[in-house]
Amino acid sequence: MTWPLGMRRRAPTAASRDAFDTIILPYLDSAHNLARWLVRDTSLAEDVVQDSVVRALLYIATYEGGDARAWLMRIVRNVAYDALAARKRQQAPRIAISDGDATLIERVADPGDDPETALSRRQDQAALTAALAELPLDLRECLVLRELENLSYKEIAHVIDVPLGTVMSRLWRARRTLLEITAKGSTS
Repeated sequence: MTWPLGMRRRAPTAASRDAFDTIILPYLDSAHNLARWLVRDTSLAEDVVQDSVVRALLYIATYEGGDARAWLMRIVRNVAYDALAARKRQQAPRIAISDGDATLIERVADPGDDPETALSRRQDQAALTAALAELPLDLRECLVLRELENLSYKEIAHVIDVPLGTVMSRLWRARRTLLEITAKGSTS
């Protein structure tokens, strides 16, 4: 394995293991969720989370306490944007997957639902996912952080490094745009 410049391979210390267990590990699912919504590619999202964890461990000494979740989410956001910029520079052809980014577990029907209800739920989920995907990145990230990750407005402002009023404005625009998209989809 090649290590980033200035980073030497060394055995993890007890302090770094404790930091990982208390600061990073509890929020890995949230980190993956945010990365997946930002980059819209499951494989790339996994890479983003892995790179984010490495970066967080490298800079754990700079963590000054406070909200560990917001600190990690900010790192994930920055790494995701870096990954998107790198992908844009490469302009590699994307191979279409027939059923999108759905995992096997998402395709398994709920045994408690009848087929009609299960189909309706999948259609609703697909419509919502498609509507979220149509949102501009800055609106989508605010909405995901608030509605899916339940971060407070203040935490979101810290994660994306904007004023609190900007977060409120983006959330309002994201919700309004999402309603417009879903209304347009239901009338067609």
